[in-house]
Amino acid sequence: MPVPTILWENEELTIIDQTKLPLVLDSITLKTVEDVWDAIQKLRVRGAPAIGVAAALGVIVGIRNFQFDDRTALVEKVKQVADYLATSRPTAVNLFWALDRMKAVCDRYSSATAAELMAKLKREAVTILEEDKLICRAIGRSGSDLVPDDSTILTHCNAGGLATVDYGTALGVIYAAHEAGKNITVYADETRPLLQGSRLTAWELKESGIPVTLICDNTAAKVMHENKIDLVIVGADRIAANGDTANKIGTYMVAVLAKAHGIPFYVAAPSSTFDFSLSSGERIPIEERDPIEVVHGMGKQTAPDGINVYSPAFDVTPANLITAFITEKGNIFPPFTENIRSTIGTK
Repeated sequence: MPVPTILWENEELTIIDQTKLPLVLDSITLKTVEDVWDAIQKLRVRGAPAIGVAAALGVIVGIRNFQFDDRTALVEKVKQVADYLATSRPTAVNLFWALDRMKAVCDRYSSATAAELMAKLKREAVTILEEDKLICRAIGRSGSDLVPDDSTILTHCNAGGLATVDYGTALGVIYAAHEAGKNITVYADETRPLLQGSRLTAWELKESGIPVTLICDNTAAKVMHENKIDLVIVGADRIAANGDTANKIGTYMVAVLAKAHGIPFYVAAPSSTFDFSLSSGERIPIEERDPIEVVHGMGKQTAPDGINVYSPAFDVTPANLITAFITEKGNIFPPFTENIRSTIGTK
């Protein structure tokens, strides 16, 4: 990335405002926990790993300006701030994973003073940020082995540096293959209704010097039929224990098309995106977005007044449509229920 998607410096949380891309690369500093909540909810920061990192640092933003005479008051404030941030978006499990890690610090250091606990909390949030950098590069290395030389990849939505701290999951695989000297080209779905593919993925890849062609979402079948796609790589917001995967709306459609055309379909995600509390994708909560995002796309009205709108932000791709998961712990192939647990663990 030209600048980090998320930067923590001098106890200030700064993010790229992704709602302004691709026309303006602008960073904003989130000064309050309300700013962090708003940034997550309004997609100024987005992508499951990036949301988790922002939330962890958001806990520090929410507690740093208070004076705590004892640890009990600090622990209560941490819980209050974490519970508030948890209401920002319901589907990306990394949000809850990161907040649970912050709350767990309070339990782990039960004898620490308020000052000592504050220092431990700050260290944990920074650790989550630094881990993301290492994890994404490990995902890239794992997935690069699955990418043939002289291949063309289709991706949906944005799972690049903008969806993480600075490198990416699905695009991390593409970056790693490119860095290994492989000749890679990419087709990017525009990803309606908020155009994360055209606004973000196409921008990222163009900035990185990787050849990219933008297509409308409804063009995916045609380019597959024309034998222009060798493999599909997407990210994930939550993966159930059996491998059912929630990702940006339209991913399920791409997976069905890939299956019909005999094209490998890979999901790249960190181990924190696996949710073993859910046996299948039927129980993954799906966020519904404001209809205005559909009927006033990019600020211009494109539908009649008063029209009914159904706008889920995500869909669930059944595990039987997925060729493999690409993780920092290695690549996971079917049977998924057994192999996910043996590779990732049960957390």
